[in-house]
Amino acid sequence: MSGRECRTVLVTGGAGFIGSHLISALAVRFPHWRILTVDNLQYCSSLKNLRSVEASSKYTFIPGDVCDPFLIKRLFATEKIDIVFHCAAETHTACLIHVFISCRELVPVSVTLHACEEQCILYLIIFLNSEFFPVLITRSSNVYGPHQHHEKVIPRFLSLIQQDQKCTIQGSGLQSRHFLYVSDVTDAFLTLMEKGILGEIYNIGSSFEIPIIQLARELVKVKVKDVPEEALVDWIEFVEDRPVTELRYPMISDKLHKLGWRPKVTWKEGIRRTIQWYEENPNYWPSISENEEESPASCDQTPSHAVPYHVR
Repeated sequence: MSGRECRTVLVTGGAGFIGSHLISALAVRFPHWRILTVDNLQYCSSLKNLRSVEASSKYTFIPGDVCDPFLIKRLFATEKIDIVFHCAAETHTACLIHVFISCRELVPVSVTLHACEEQCILYLIIFLNSEFFPVLITRSSNVYGPHQHHEKVIPRFLSLIQQDQKCTIQGSGLQSRHFLYVSDVTDAFLTLMEKGILGEIYNIGSSFEIPIIQLARELVKVKVKDVPEEALVDWIEFVEDRPVTELRYPMISDKLHKLGWRPKVTWKEGIRRTIQWYEENPNYWPSISENEEESPASCDQTPSHAVPYHVR
């Protein structure tokens, strides 16, 4: 795929955490491409995430729900879309699969792994191949970085500490997670857009792994001045675990490594950038003590450059 060609890209869920970072990366790497995004502005998305591109004539925000078949059909009929990145999903929901589907090119996909999902993915691939959809699927480690809603563990812990509240940990706290900085994930998406093989599944994994209880302790030590080691336990509270949870999610990313992708941002640098951003933007999201299920209208107003897709 030549970067000099003019393309039209649709990013669903573009006002969300990963979707907005992907749009910013696309705008920088392919400044002459058209970028469309559809988002219904749920509690974990915000038009503030898209300030870096909102003034661009190549970018268009379309308010709407990707579950609305009339909207999507009209969009594909009128916009000559070449590539789709399907990022629209509330990833805090258990048993969730995201899929990128493209009408002409390829589409990457993110999948949250749970016990039943491997079989679901198999059925999905069989269906897509039978329908001749040019797609590929991705699965990633836990993603973190600036702009992430505090339903996720790192911004949640940072917000709680900022409010002098304890970090709440589900279960024993012995479960560990691999973390990947958001720019490394968007780099992986762009690598797959250019080099990925259609019909394949790619893991976007990180070698950095940390127990959740250790994560809480490290963030407390960074945020609370001169806290003694023995006092760290006072900043942690264990709560009831989810019905189904895994101790760890290791993954092998050799297939993606062969395409030239490797994580570039170390944990030390990534968490430094993340903490700095939340310190500089303490009121970006409503505090945890407030109602997290904000309505779209209370979070953002539809911008003046939004395209009104009236479906009859």
